[in-house]
Amino acid sequence: MNTKIYYTLTDESPFLATQSLLPIVRAFAKSADIDVETKNISLPGRILAAFGKASDDLDFLGKLTLDPSANIIKLPNISASVPQLKAAIAELQKNGFDVPDYPDAPANDEEKAIRAKYDKVKGSAVNPVLRQGNSDRRAPKAVKSYARKNPHSNGVWDESVKTHVSSMSADDFYGNEKSITLAKADTFKIEFVAEDGSVTELRPAKPLLEGEILDATVLRMKALESFIAEQMADAKAKGVLFSVHLKATMMKVSDPVLFGAFVRVFFKDVFTKYADLFKELGIDANNGLGDLYKRLEGNAKEAEVKAAIDAALAAGPDLAMVDSAKGITNLHVPSDIIIDASMPAMIRNSGCMWNKKGELQQVKACIPDRCYAGIYDAAIEFCKKNGAFDPKTMGTVPNVGLMAQGAEEYGSHDKTFIAKGKGVIRAVNAEGEVLLQQNVEAGDIYRMCQAKDAPIRDWVKLAVTRARVSSTPAIFWLDPNRAHDREIQKKVEVYLKDHDLSGLSVKILSPKDAIVETMKRAKAGLDTISVTGNVMRDYLTDLFPILEVGTSAKMLSIVPLMAGGGLFETGAGGSAPKQVQQFLAENYLRWDSLGEYFALVPAFEQVASTTGNKKAKVLADTLDEANGKILEFNRTPARKIGELDNRGSHFYLAMYWAEALAAQKEDAELAAKFAPVAATLMKHETEIIAAYAKEQGQPADIGGYYLPKAELLKKWLRPVEAFNQVIDNL
Repeated sequence: MNTKIYYTLTDESPFLATQSLLPIVRAFAKSADIDVETKNISLPGRILAAFGKASDDLDFLGKLTLDPSANIIKLPNISASVPQLKAAIAELQKNGFDVPDYPDAPANDEEKAIRAKYDKVKGSAVNPVLRQGNSDRRAPKAVKSYARKNPHSNGVWDESVKTHVSSMSADDFYGNEKSITLAKADTFKIEFVAEDGSVTELRPAKPLLEGEILDATVLRMKALESFIAEQMADAKAKGVLFSVHLKATMMKVSDPVLFGAFVRVFFKDVFTKYADLFKELGIDANNGLGDLYKRLEGNAKEAEVKAAIDAALAAGPDLAMVDSAKGITNLHVPSDIIIDASMPAMIRNSGCMWNKKGELQQVKACIPDRCYAGIYDAAIEFCKKNGAFDPKTMGTVPNVGLMAQGAEEYGSHDKTFIAKGKGVIRAVNAEGEVLLQQNVEAGDIYRMCQAKDAPIRDWVKLAVTRARVSSTPAIFWLDPNRAHDREIQKKVEVYLKDHDLSGLSVKILSPKDAIVETMKRAKAGLDTISVTGNVMRDYLTDLFPILEVGTSAKMLSIVPLMAGGGLFETGAGGSAPKQVQQFLAENYLRWDSLGEYFALVPAFEQVASTTGNKKAKVLADTLDEANGKILEFNRTPARKIGELDNRGSHFYLAMYWAEALAAQKEDAELAAKFAPVAATLMKHETEIIAAYAKEQGQPADIGGYYLPKAELLKKWLRPVEAFNQVIDNL
């Protein structure tokens, strides 16, 4: 009986790469009686499922994660901002799919129901469903070894660098957070109590488990607006670029509003003068300057408004740019300024971002909320005092992240609200008792999060296990001055007692102290496991890999599911949009599938260990060997036409994998099967690689950004028939 590995179809460059890689993976896996079945969790796939136009593959995989046999390869997917969601909807409609428009301001029950369905699709809709285990993420030894032999630049730093992080000093999420641990199982609903005493239910009652941690906090909009104005003036006075760094995808409700505040304050005079026009055109600052320009197109006042915007840009501090050549600023699109991608890139560039002239310039990095801003501030200050990190010698910082069962998914769920007026937002239990409450005024952002007890216990166990297996010190990053972290720390201290810690170094430090100690150790060539909550996991597993190995796409991310089975996550999709742009312009795909290669190894190992399939173990061992050769001979994609791209890298994976299978002694049948494959690929290596190179340099029309055409995907992603025949004949 065949075993199944489920392989996700996602978006953008990872999806394009899948068209070339998946046929190879399926062909090799079939030799061990393993079926590789796809499930579509892409943005358009999720939209169609929400309206009954396609199977709900995300729901299927979510249920599968509760099965001990689960074996899922999860590629990066779009965590959609509203502009991305609208663009995907428009493309689906253009292709004949009967899906409704996204209602910006639902006016009736039907539109409210439509909006509710779309709200479940946007933002980090996938991760809370699939992540039914905690995260074990690290750079594979082969990747680390390659980076040491082929170091990238982390810039030049000294104490004269003016780059710095700016955060609110009060009235942010950090300062206002309240947290409790439930003594018994209960329910809670969320209500808004207006000044006149009227009560509006914001969220119906949902269950709480015994031992669960529940938080509530609020960020006050007036304080944020004052902060932004102050930082604009300070950036202009210091002569540094003004930039904002948020997570408008994971934090899909709160962070677009934070982003909108930056747009609204930066262009205050414009939004005031043209308030009526903007209301008429449906312009929402939360969607950024790019959406504003789009909605202005063809309007009688277009030139006048653009001139007013240009005047505001000239009067304010210089803005950091996302694309200087195209005039795309840091305030154009909320999904262009994802903090876990933008901050490490800035740190690698000597603390600089691009200005409007296309030159690197030092920066004021505005991260309004203090919950996680301190780690970036400490990293910048460390580099100022100690110089840039050297990939040749620096240690590695793997991460064990608390994320199972939606733990700490702040802002990406149905517990975040924008206050409609002055009053109180409160969480009320089954008996009508107030569990937590916050005073609010109109525009304030209220949000809650939950962390169940079982995932925390599992997280502690995973951290201790990793520390022992790798003989590496582990640090829990918990802030005693933050309400949520204090509740987490109480549990950590109890659950650590369940484990034998003899011979191990396991400690608890505040995030600022933890990152300083970790960076000192890394600078000295020493390794340290960071043990963090989910949001910080997201940030650190970009920050350190980008400094260590130049990218977070080459990380090995294993999620041991709490019910058994495994979720194997690949790479990081932060650069995916630019890679698609390059592919469409010149038929060159620089997405690095190394994350997929690495994820497949433990997936095959799991098949072997759970079913006794010896051929699966051979596939895993030989793929691991092939991955080593990919790095040793530098067969990962380069960056420009004329060099090896993603498809050429896939060819080498197939050749090295077949070569290893032909040479191994454990399974004669597999050796015999792959010996002629290896021989053929080695014989025709030069001509096949030349054929791939010949394809480069021309525009590649795939029939759509979100919904490409299957026949065009095959044409562009599997263009060399000589190679296709070898794979297909397997």
